[in-house]
Amino acid sequence: MSPLPGDETARSARPGRRAAARAPGLDEGALGGVLGYHISQASVTTLELFGRHVGEPLDLRPVEFSLLLLLQANTQVTPKLLAQALALSAPNLTILLDRLQERGLIERVRSEADRRSQHVLLTPTGLQLAERCVALCGTMELELDDCLTPGEHLLLIELLQKVVRHGRRS
Repeated sequence: MSPLPGDETARSARPGRRAAARAPGLDEGALGGVLGYHISQASVTTLELFGRHVGEPLDLRPVEFSLLLLLQANTQVTPKLLAQALALSAPNLTILLDRLQERGLIERVRSEADRRSQHVLLTPTGLQLAERCVALCGTMELELDDCLTPGEHLLLIELLQKVVRHGRRS
């Protein structure tokens, strides 16, 4: 159960909780117990790391990076599956796919089993870029080693996946 705003006893039961993301001189108040706030604060750090290690060097946005790695890990991927995995609307996914296709990173092919359906595939250039992304991920993640142990890193991923699954059921 989350602590209620002003419930110092509940907050003190979780050491470091209030000070973790607090800006100097600011009391988080009720935000100290709001999961979304802390996820947003952590997102600022991880997006900065992504930009420096992957985004800027490879000219990729986070959603493009995610799409490339999903295609690398899966075959027979339909636009509908990609839209669901990336939480994108169909029109936004179409714009994203068009942009990646213009860069020569993906291609859309008709399904042999169902000619009404398409599959999105990496081109050889897209596959090479996805492989570079994977290599750079290791370097990017190493920067978090000084604040999370390997076990904490895995636990955090597991907990965030749990939040995502809950959101998809709603």
